[in-house]
This record gives sequence, C-alpha cells and structure tokens, in this order.
Amino acid sequence: MTRFLRYSILLLAILFSTDMAVAQVSEQIRGLHKVKRKETIFGIARQYDIQIEELIAANPEMRKPDYELKKGDVIRIPYKKDTAPLETPAQTVQSPIVSSAVATSVDDIRQRAIRVGVMLPLHNINGDGRRMVEYYRGILMACDSLKKIGISVDMHAWNTPEDGNISTVLSDKAAAECDIIFGPLYSKQMDALSDFVTAHDIRLVIPFSISAPQLLTNRNIFQIWQSPTTINDATIARFLERFKDYHPVFIDCNDTTSKKGNFTFGLRRQLESQKIEYHVTNLKSSEDAFSKAFSQTKPNIVILNSARSPELGVAFAKINGVKSNMPNINITMFGYTEWLMYTRTHLENFYKYDTYIPSTFYYNPLSSQTARLEQKYRWNFHSDMQNALPRFALTGFDHAYFFLRGLHKYGKSFNGAAGMFGYSPVQTPLVFERMGNGGLQNHSLLFVHYMPEHRVESIRF
Repeated sequence: MTRFLRYSILLLAILFSTDMAVAQVSEQIRGLHKVKRKETIFGIARQYDIQIEELIAANPEMRKPDYELKKGDVIRIPYKKDTAPLETPAQTVQSPIVSSAVATSVDDIRQRAIRVGVMLPLHNINGDGRRMVEYYRGILMACDSLKKIGISVDMHAWNTPEDGNISTVLSDKAAAECDIIFGPLYSKQMDALSDFVTAHDIRLVIPFSISAPQLLTNRNIFQIWQSPTTINDATIARFLERFKDYHPVFIDCNDTTSKKGNFTFGLRRQLESQKIEYHVTNLKSSEDAFSKAFSQTKPNIVILNSARSPELGVAFAKINGVKSNMPNINITMFGYTEWLMYTRTHLENFYKYDTYIPSTFYYNPLSSQTARLEQKYRWNFHSDMQNALPRFALTGFDHAYFFLRGLHKYGKSFNGAAGMFGYSPVQTPLVFERMGNGGLQNHSLLFVHYMPEHRVESIRF
C-alpha cells in the first residue's frame, strides 16, 4: 500500500515501524514547535492559545502511557478549531518550515512554491529502505535551509518498494502536479515513470545507480550516477592535464582481486600515445630495483593497480625507503575513491606524499557546514547518520538544494550546467551536460588533495 507523506509532519513522522505506516493528518497544522528545557504540554498549549486536547490530537504520540516531553522534540501546533483556514480540494497543507503561504495558482515556478515528489523505498524492511529514508531526510533539511532564503516547497513523498506497483503511485493526483520528482531506485520502475514525467512535463532526478536507457531520449531526466567507464575516462583526462610535467610510476601490487586495471591500462595507453615516459615496478621488487623506477630530476606521480588498504600500506613502506635513501626526491601519490575510507590508517602518509584522490564526492567531517548538518540531523531525527561514504543525508541535502534553488532561479529551463549559480556543496557537487537530444548526465569530478601542510582541498572539475 502506498503511503502519502506530507512534509508538514515528516520531521517527526519518519520514525520507523515495521511497515513504515504513517497516518495522514486530518488536522490543519499551522507550525512546528521545538521544545525547550522545562516546557510542558500545558504551557505550550497556553502559549499558542489552544486547548490541550487540540495539541494532543495533532500529536497522537502524546497519548502513549510512557510519553515524555523532552527538550529538542519537535511537535506540531494546530490551528484553533474556530480559526483554521478553509481548504479547497486543490490545496495542500504546507509546513511553515518550508513556507507560510499556500501554493498559488501562478504557473511560473519561480513565483510560487516548488512542488516536489519523492518516489523511493521509504521503509525499515531492508538496507535500501533505511538508506533512502536517510536520503529523504536530507532533502527535508535542504527544504528547511531553502526556506531561510525565501524558497518555498510543497513536498509529497511515496513509499515505492522494489515489489511495489509504481503505476498505483502515479495515479495519485498529487504526482501529476509535481514540478520535480526524485527517484526511482529500481530500474524496472523507469519505463512507467519516464512516460509519466514526459506526459506531465515534470523533471525527474535519478539519484543512484540504476539502468536508465531512457536518459538518451527523454529530455526531462537528470541522471546523477556516473558509470565506472565515464569516471575512468574523466579521471584519465584530468590526470593528463594536471600532471603533464610529472614522471608516472606504476606499482604492480600483485592483487588478483583488483578491478583497477581498466584505469591503469587506459592511463598507460594515453601516456604512450602522448609519448610520455613512465616506469613500472612491483611491490615485491628489491629495494634497489624499486628505487630505479623513480626520477630524481622530475616530480614523480605514483599510481597503484590496487585500491586495497594492505597493499597501500606496503607501498608507503617501500616509498618511505626510497625517500630515506634519496631525501630530495619529489613523490606525489594518485589514488582511488576507496582511499577516502582509509584516512585513520594512512592520513599522515597522505599528507606526506601530497596525495590526490579522484572522487565524485568528498565527506569532510572537519567542515563546520558538515558538522552543523550532522547536528541538525541528530536534533530532528534523534539518531546519527549511517556510517557510510558518501553520507546519504548529505547527498539528499546537496541534491535537493541544487535542484530546488536552480528551479527557483531559472524555472524549468534549469539544466544544471556549471556556473548557473554559486553553490558550494557540502559533499556532492553536480554538473550536468545534455546527452544528445536526450536528458542530462552528471559529469562532476573531484580531486581530493591532501597537502603536505596538513590541509585538504577539493579541486572541482
């Protein structure tokens, strides 16, 4: 059964149950209240000039025998029964967190609330659901931030599990009224959804890795995920631009499980075509043979054919030996996205060897912006983000902030190209290019640079 979720209740309502059932609120809500220390239900009701029974009716969890009002809780504040505005069938309740006004009839998306749909598995049955709930919570936090700069949002969300019927969701009248939809997670839902967004001129943002051949023919689609081949090709191109004056050294790590051959072979072919000399060595080589692969007159850029941490540790030990014997030698490391998970083990060597890591995201736990969002997530949802890279809530925040701000500024002509507006992503940059006569594909790429002075910069392309 598809559940219809209103943004006006979601900061509290997405507390897990086994089937993610969320009751549709019949009361009209005028705002949310964050509980302060020593506040009581009686005091809050008196503050808003409503009856205690009205406050409890808007917050059914208060009826539980073990309910306790706690500092930091966010509760719904209803209109008084005799002052609630009339609602016509064409209107939807909007959260004051997003906007204090109902959507107008103005057709220009830049002059009204943006109507957002989320069609993802929002449940607690498996990992897919839990990850997508966190992603969705990030979207909600972005809406909260956008409200502060005058951008209003009318949010609808549907639980679309893998075994669900997407056609049932698309039959909801609210779906056809969306300006933009985030989803789906499953490839088998793409045919129906692609046809739907074309028929209703809705922008469709596909956040994660699914097969979506419709991208090549449907101009309304934005696909964020990039294939490994696309990322490899872009990384090789940027490598050749940035390190054209370096001496490349490839280290064979004897890792039979490695899947990095496509990158290293592709890079070597490009180096050969440009007549750039490089050397190949092996982790099992003698100290003397290993050292001979390095140049003493040019800066060296080292590339491993494995992304695993144990092999990286051995490589650093060998390179430390080279550096000990030749203190003036210049060595830079070029790694893989997986290396971002190894900072606890290898951080000092990352700094020491001026390391560059290509990635489509960068989670920086030391960033004040990241820390604020993590704290806000904890306050709103009473839990921490999952320990995953990238963070799903931060991904949802960046995606929503990027697209909703773009739609607010440019309307439906927004195409996500570089330079359309200034936004520094928390974790996940986006840059889109048109795929022929079809939709738009994300082509963003970062080099995360660990600098010898113990600073980290993210270089965006």
